[in-house]
Amino acid sequence: MGLTRPGVKMESDRLGGGLSPRKAVSRGEGGLYEARNGPPPGRSFKPEPPDMTSSSPEAAPSEAARELERLIAIMARLRDPETGCPWDREQDFASIAPYTIEEAYEVADAVARADMPGLKSELGDLLLQVAYHSRMAEEQGHFAFADAARAINEKMISRHPHVFGEAAARSAGEQTALWEAQKAQERAARAQTGTLDDVPLALPALARAEKIQKRAARVGFDWPDPEGAREKMMEEIEEVRAEIAPGASPGAPSAALVDEMGDLLFSAVNWSRMLGVDPEEALRAATRKFEARFRRVEAIAAAQGAGMKGQRIDVLEGWWREAKRAEKA
Repeated sequence: MGLTRPGVKMESDRLGGGLSPRKAVSRGEGGLYEARNGPPPGRSFKPEPPDMTSSSPEAAPSEAARELERLIAIMARLRDPETGCPWDREQDFASIAPYTIEEAYEVADAVARADMPGLKSELGDLLLQVAYHSRMAEEQGHFAFADAARAINEKMISRHPHVFGEAAARSAGEQTALWEAQKAQERAARAQTGTLDDVPLALPALARAEKIQKRAARVGFDWPDPEGAREKMMEEIEEVRAEIAPGASPGAPSAALVDEMGDLLFSAVNWSRMLGVDPEEALRAATRKFEARFRRVEAIAAAQGAGMKGQRIDVLEGWWREAKRAEKA
């Protein structure tokens, strides 16, 4: 491939080849599968992995496979202890993890903006993160890129028995139930028997709060209706107010105030969840709305030859109302 030093064995060296000529295959929406007009009703299905050793022209690797090989090789070259990039060689899992999170958010941003060229680029950046972590793990003898790919392939097959097995799911709701049952079995196999086990600590606080609440609700630990969640939120508002010391500096909140404010935010997420409102999306929409209005206020101020800083609150409020009216015009 031209990217490895002689004698350096990389995972990409093991990824060549393609599909075995011994079996006819079809490329369908569900991926590569044996071309026998699909498995007969009731037959358990498990895709057969392609033969990566054949040199037959029909067995040439797909464009996607070739580009993955190239990415893995590039990552290995960057991490080469002798000829690689000094910055890339110095990184470890902890130092790269923030970039991984950032790239995931940039993917979400491209989706929100319906930016398909941007999405293509951001997905590539996110894929690089997978290659980066996998390369570091391979260097330490833990696993390689192929192992990570194999793990998700097997997980998706296992979690979709209604597609690849004999289970039946007639609706999205039934599929969700099958999915959750399978995940519970996987947690049990990992000796994670607690309801809240395996909820990632690194999730954004809002998303993690909602996920924790949903897990608790599965075992009945939930309000019977949204009104209970609303009343709890109102109770938390009063507890926050009780912790606001007269004359206290806004920049130096007490530990008790921080604690109560956290409870208030958690209860707000809970009420939102029980009303069927995605709290993350609701907050994103509210932030976008504020941003748009604030930009209009800036434009109004500029048109009047005035600045915003130092203006009286009644002037700012008037501009804000004008910006809101402009939205409806």
